[in-house]
Amino acid sequence: MFRIGSHISSSGGFLAMGKTAESIGANTFQFFTRNPRGGAAKAWPPEDVAAYADFASGCGIGSPLAHAPYTLNPAAEKPNVREFTRETMADDLEKLEQIPGAMYNFHPGSHVGQGVERGIELVAECLNFVVKPLGSVPILLETMAGKGSELGGRFEELREIIDRAGTAASHRLGVCLDTCHVYDAGYDIAGKLDGVLTEFDRVIGLGRLRAVHLNDSKYPFASHRDRHEVLGGGSLGEDAFRAVVNHPALRELPFYLETPNELDGYAREIALLKSWREDAR
Repeated sequence: MFRIGSHISSSGGFLAMGKTAESIGANTFQFFTRNPRGGAAKAWPPEDVAAYADFASGCGIGSPLAHAPYTLNPAAEKPNVREFTRETMADDLEKLEQIPGAMYNFHPGSHVGQGVERGIELVAECLNFVVKPLGSVPILLETMAGKGSELGGRFEELREIIDRAGTAASHRLGVCLDTCHVYDAGYDIAGKLDGVLTEFDRVIGLGRLRAVHLNDSKYPFASHRDRHEVLGGGSLGEDAFRAVVNHPALRELPFYLETPNELDGYAREIALLKSWREDAR
């Protein structure tokens, strides 16, 4: 099945997100667990969660991807920032246990001058704190563009975070590959997709790859800038996305658009991506 969707506002609750996804031709979606620039979290009414579950089951919506807010930094130097991050992630993960098939995606953070090794150590400590033995929601480290002191711009950094996490955390950890980010980080998915995926498999293992963010890039290859563009409107180009959604190592994963669009733009891109799929299922 071609599992394709976009980022959707969570302001109306889960049933509203499910209906919005269906209205734009999507069968999955991504949402922020709370304000992306702040820490406030709205309640998730049980009746809304139950209504969403019934609706999603009936129309084939699955694999909703919860995105952590941008304010989190598990690698922060300041203890209060790390504490806020731990508390937020732990709360998000506990609530996501209610949502069928949900996954949790977060940015590994920035070491802010402490060095890559110290940053990785702090991210692993955070994961070991927030992961509870009885939890089941997959936790995805997002590939990043590598700007400034940002972690996750190299596959090796993600591998080391996974390796340093304890047993309870490690078996739930995966990766979300962001097409704009990896291209900006210096992995040429536009010209050498097979080679990039071979490298990913060597360093991390394709079994850890659980989701794909579909974004073109405003900036050129290896720019380390991280600015998303609509599909075909940036430096990756349409052919790159045709290859990504049809690649044998990727095609069964869920895909999420984060392009600079409103809902009508997402609907057009979803229809376009469906037209590019070789099986059209």
